[in-house]
Amino acid sequence: MESQVRGGTRWKRFALVMVPSVAATAAIGVGLAQGALAASFSVSGQEFKVRADKLVGHNLIQYGSIATGKDLKGKDAAHPVVVSGFSDATISNMCQSVVTPDVPFFGSITLQLNAGTQADKPVEATNLYLDVAELDTDAEFKNIDIGVAAGDPSNKTGIQPNAKPQVNPYGFAQRAEVATLSNVKQKAWATTAGTFKLSGLSLRLYQGSKECY
Repeated sequence: MESQVRGGTRWKRFALVMVPSVAATAAIGVGLAQGALAASFSVSGQEFKVRADKLVGHNLIQYGSIATGKDLKGKDAAHPVVVSGFSDATISNMCQSVVTPDVPFFGSITLQLNAGTQADKPVEATNLYLDVAELDTDAEFKNIDIGVAAGDPSNKTGIQPNAKPQVNPYGFAQRAEVATLSNVKQKAWATTAGTFKLSGLSLRLYQGSKECY
């Protein structure tokens, strides 16, 4: 991905919103279950919604970044996001939806994915990175540090590999040993994961808008 922001005063804007409630960022979504994170990719022109009863993640690191790609008309687009990284996470009763508008002969089409609906079989992820635009949740953090540098080598999860062109390693970030998020509702642009295990996966297409919330 080409760099859109490399530092300077723009990065200070992230500090205004990087408060503990935003540190709770938890996008779930479909990861790249290939054992290693994607080196670079262009985000689609569509956000997706995610709802979950609960997410428990370890070694949270959170910082500001830019997701770049094209809009639905093929024009260049850049989206400020809050990236949350976890060394591992479990997600209970996850629902993800994305609506594609103006499909010929059908109008809007919704793709909805559900997984981890059984209490003893949650969704499981490792090396999880989430590019989030909006979040509503109840959050609890264990051993949180606010105001650390994004690229500090003591951050156990660390910034996403090969993401440095989009991330100021000296910019504002925060970390926590454990993050527990309940009643999660969010909009996201992208999710990547080293592994992503979706127990009881159900995928459906609906005509019209049938989002998770």
